[in-house]
Amino acid sequence: MNDIDLKSKIRTIRDWPKKGIMFRDITTLLQNKEGFKYVIDTLYERYKDKNIDVVVGIESRGFIFAGTLAYKLGCSFVPVRKEGKLPHKTMKQEYALEYGKAVVEIHKDAIKQGQRVLIVDDLVATSGTCVATINLIKKLEGEIVECAFVVELSDLHGREKIENQGYKVFSLVQFEGD
Repeated sequence: MNDIDLKSKIRTIRDWPKKGIMFRDITTLLQNKEGFKYVIDTLYERYKDKNIDVVVGIESRGFIFAGTLAYKLGCSFVPVRKEGKLPHKTMKQEYALEYGKAVVEIHKDAIKQGQRVLIVDDLVATSGTCVATINLIKKLEGEIVECAFVVELSDLHGREKIENQGYKVFSLVQFEGD
């Protein structure tokens, strides 16, 4: 597997969705077949021998990577979604946003006690949705192997918040500020 420059495949949009934000747009990575393949192959190589039972993807861009990786690993895929998007009995977890709060949900029967779980999302910033997802998986008594991200915004310290909860973090590319 050849290394590629993932940063060059991710578009940066200044002041979106609001002034002062440097939005890291992965749609350009997804459009690049070598870049997308590199991401999935790298994640597969990292987790193929970790006996993963379930790959949990966080809404919405995390679904793209998590679903593809689950298929390649030969395990199940479980979505964690925003409140009100799942049709069956759910568990909810609230988390803080910059201005206000949000809620994510998982089906109550999505993970069995003791299953080995890999959490996947496209990006980690402040880690609010990931920590909420961790809490849901803990309530279902799943065993979290690691939290994997394509992009890490390291100056927002999401990694530290996850690691402080006792979980490992892996990311493919890191951005700081500009």
